[in-house]
Amino acid sequence: MAITDWPVHERPREKLLQRGPNALSDAELLAIFLRTGVAGKTAVDLARELLESFGSLRALLEADLKQFCHAPGLGIAKYTQLQACLEMGRRHLEDTLKRGDILTDPQTTQRYLVARLRAYPFEVFSCLFLDNRHRVLAFEELFRGTIDGASVHPREVLKRALAHNAAAVILAHNHPSGVAEPSRADECITQRLKEALALVDIRVLDHIIVGDGETLSFAERGLL
Repeated sequence: MAITDWPVHERPREKLLQRGPNALSDAELLAIFLRTGVAGKTAVDLARELLESFGSLRALLEADLKQFCHAPGLGIAKYTQLQACLEMGRRHLEDTLKRGDILTDPQTTQRYLVARLRAYPFEVFSCLFLDNRHRVLAFEELFRGTIDGASVHPREVLKRALAHNAAAVILAHNHPSGVAEPSRADECITQRLKEALALVDIRVLDHIIVGDGETLSFAERGLL
């Protein structure tokens, strides 16, 4: 049965308009993105098969071009559309950060950092540079490493902070293992950066570790 033959309240698009996107399942959201199914299958049927094949919506969204295009009903056009949608989501979060004081909404900050860092299969160390009112001046990925570590050089962090005329920073890096707990090395480099930046009156407000579906805040843990 075609989706157009379904009761109106069960059709993904109409359901989204009536009840909002949060009311839709992963398959229904994906079906709206797909727009059409394949022979003998509705867009919802195809979406369910894709989710089962990839294992989760996240795995599908993070698939590379070859993996994505190998799946039935997908291709280069859909891949480019998806990447554009994901990037718009990241930029929306970034614009949200830039409109106000991020300290009044730490959840938005963490969502943004998760969107930027979680998918990397290697460690990436980055910084949010802030002005004296704690508004975002810039976000930069500064160092890339391996699956279990990245070399961080305080001198380079200091140079970038001065280049942005930052008054404060939020440090962040991901753990590809998915576990957001800080290592002893994480604690040591945080203290080194805090001391180096303090010499030029730049404060470290937090260090956030991005894991798989979780984040850890050094400030909330009392590690700063």
